[in-house]
This record gives sequence, C-alpha cells and structure tokens, in this order.
Amino acid sequence: MDCLFCKIVNRDVPADIVYEDEHVLAFNDINPQAPTHILIIPKSHIATLNDIEERDLALVGRLPYVAARLAEERGFAEEGYRVVMNCNDQGGQTVYHIHMHLMGGRRFTWPAG
Repeated sequence: MDCLFCKIVNRDVPADIVYEDEHVLAFNDINPQAPTHILIIPKSHIATLNDIEERDLALVGRLPYVAARLAEERGFAEEGYRVVMNCNDQGGQTVYHIHMHLMGGRRFTWPAG
C-alpha cells in the first residue's frame, strides 16, 4: 500500500510524533495552519469517512477523545480549538487515510475556507 500515513505508522517515513497508543497516532502537521496543528490518525487504514464501518466505531471515536486530551495538555482546551476531518477531493482531503486535524492557539473564524 502506498499510503503516506501508513508509512508513518510503520516508521518508514519520519514524523514528529506527539501521542501514540495501541490504536491511534498523532503527529505535528508539516504545514501548520495554527500555532498547534496536530494530525490524529487511526493506525488501521481507513481511506475516507465514507469507508468507516460499524466495526470501526470505537476506533474512530478515539480520535476526538485524543484531540481533547492533547488540547488540554497544550493549554488551549478552555479557550477553544478546532477539529476538522475532510472527505474526498471536494472536501479537501489530500491523504486518503482518515485523519483529524487538531488546531489551536489562535482564534478561528467561520465559515472555513
């Protein structure tokens, strides 16, 4: 499989890892859009949100849990932060392995771009 995030999980591609457990990996985004910009991924490959199956619900549910813990650790949970998941080309997805963006440390506006 030629998935960048699977290569990061397998340590074939380096990343600045900030969190890891049995099911989830989180690392700093290489093109940050905020003072803190972390990508949170399941270690199992799921290409898009459309590919999530019922058996994946507990795994996918860990992503926002980890995001909230990381926001708390970094001190911006109370002030606020943004989490984003993109799906397919028109949704802005560029790596086809589901991932949650955790961004914090600045004010965000709406609507998003």
